[in-house]
This record gives sequence, C-alpha cells and structure tokens, in this order.
Amino acid sequence: MSTGSYTVPAEAAGQRLDAWLASQLENVSRARVQLLLGEGKVLVEGAAGKASQKLRGGETVAVLGPPEPPPLRATPEMIPLDIIYEDDDLSVINKPAGMMVHAGAGATHEDPALDERNRGTLVNALLGHYSQLSSTGGALRPGIVHRLDKQTSGLIIVARNDAAHLRLAEMFSSREVHKTYLALVHGDPKKDAGTINAAIGRDLIRRTRMTTKRSEGARAAISHYTVLERIATRFGKFALVSVKIETGRTHQIRVHMSSIGHPVVGDTLYGAPAVISAEPAKGKATTKKKSATQAETTQLDRNFLHAARLEFAHPRTNKILTLEAPLPAELTGFLDGIR
Repeated sequence: MSTGSYTVPAEAAGQRLDAWLASQLENVSRARVQLLLGEGKVLVEGAAGKASQKLRGGETVAVLGPPEPPPLRATPEMIPLDIIYEDDDLSVINKPAGMMVHAGAGATHEDPALDERNRGTLVNALLGHYSQLSSTGGALRPGIVHRLDKQTSGLIIVARNDAAHLRLAEMFSSREVHKTYLALVHGDPKKDAGTINAAIGRDLIRRTRMTTKRSEGARAAISHYTVLERIATRFGKFALVSVKIETGRTHQIRVHMSSIGHPVVGDTLYGAPAVISAEPAKGKATTKKKSATQAETTQLDRNFLHAARLEFAHPRTNKILTLEAPLPAELTGFLDGIR
C-alpha cells in the first residue's frame, strides 16, 4: 500500500472516508482500509480519521503506512473427535474424510470468504478439546506433526507439548514411524506386491497436482503395496491394497498408484472416474443410446484411502504403540455395493 497524501475532490463530498480511500488505493480492499483507520494510520487534515467520517471535499488525507493485521490464529470449535489414544504427550485421532488438518496461510479474519477456510479443521477441533498443544507448528498449526489429505481418513498423531513434537518430528524424519494405509484402486495389478520408487514433485502445468514425471524440486518417494483382495464386479475390476510408505510426500500414495495405472477409487485428480458405470450383461445387445441412459452407475464422493495403522515408539517412554482404525462406514458401504 502506497504512503502519501491525497486531496479529496469536490465531487467526493458526502462519501464515507473508508469507501473513498478504498477507491483511491490500488488493489486495497475496504476491509484493509478500515484496518488502517483502526490503527490510526490515516489522518484527515492532521487528525486521525474515522471509517464513517463524511468528507466535505478539499481535505488532505495522509496515509502513514501499510496496515499490520494481527497474527493469524486458529480458533477453538466444539467439534467431536474420534480419539484412538491420548496421554499428556500426544493424542492419536481418527480423522474423517472431508476435514482439513489445518487452515491455509491465506485464511484471514478480515475477508469473510477466506475466513471460512479457518473453520471446521482438525486444529479447530483440537483447540476446542485440549487446553494444551505443542506450539512448534505455530499459531495456525498447534500440535500438528504430520498431515493427511482432506479427503483421506484415518490416524494422525498430535503433539501435546513441544518436547513430544520435537521428538516425533525427528522420528518421522528418520522413518521410525510406520504407517499403513488401505486403498481401493481401479484395475487388476499384475503383481501381488511391489515397490514404487519414484520421486514426486509439483506438476508444472496443473499446480494442484503432483507428478512422478520429471519436475523441478522432485523429492525421493518410496511406497510398498500388497494386494489384499482382487475384486471382479459388474463395475469392473478393483483391488483392495495395503500400502506402507517410507516417505511422506504430498499425495504420495495417490500419485504412485496412479503412476502404475491403478488410481485410487474416487480420486478424480489423478485419473479415477467421477462416475463408475456397470458393464452391460453378457448376451444382452443394447444400442449406445439405450446403454447410456440405462447403465447402472455408482460413485464415491471421497478418495478410497484410509490411514489404518500406526506403529511407533512413544516419544517419552519408548514404549511401542500400535494403533488401528477400521475402514469408515462409507468405504465399507461402497465395497458392499460393488460386490
């Protein structure tokens, strides 16, 4: 925001100071102008201006500097939590699909549209439930040591104090935390088990995606999968797989399974269909038009990916913790529906 002096033209007489000033400052919202006024950084004829002040025309308005919004902080919300384990050092939560772990840095309290991004997250729920969480992650991410994608359910570790957070972070970095996921993927994998060792980086064209293709800043990523069940259905072939990851890259399992031709069911970002159509019954000839209108369909409005198991040493006692969370009802229901 530019500092300097502005002269109110005669035709602006009768306007509110905040509305007029917002029209004069390039790329500055009225909410930000009001913040500026609240900080006493706007002077009208040498005196502190007020947002609702009516202009007469001819005044000199001085802007003394940019606004300084208060630090972003997550706010407590009374949202139920499925707590699998807890003590004074850590908690393990079974996060539902559809819940973000924490708000993005773009969430602010001055823009209502963005402020919604700072509500309904796991962090909001944690603050509503616990009086103490680690501060290592900052005011927007208290207690958060690692993350799960919004549409991935399952187990996530939360640090209750800074000492536990530091040790848990070291354990994740040195691969001492063992994570097992369950996923339903499209197709019929050739091998009963395999390892995908492919670096992952940001897709340079579609920035919301990650990729195993050559990308600037790609980082090593290793996933081990085992086919638990091969499922042949009227909607095509699927495989229920367990996946253990050595690294924790963004979208790692989703990217890796898609890279070998078996995208996670429901994961339209990485190639899974939004709507899955049943194959026509053998021996029944149908026209394309009739088939399109009468075909049976199903869909899953989330990714079929669940963090089902965690095994790690307690950061203070070194006791081995092995924790599990069963598949949520919407995933078992989907399986029952296609079988």
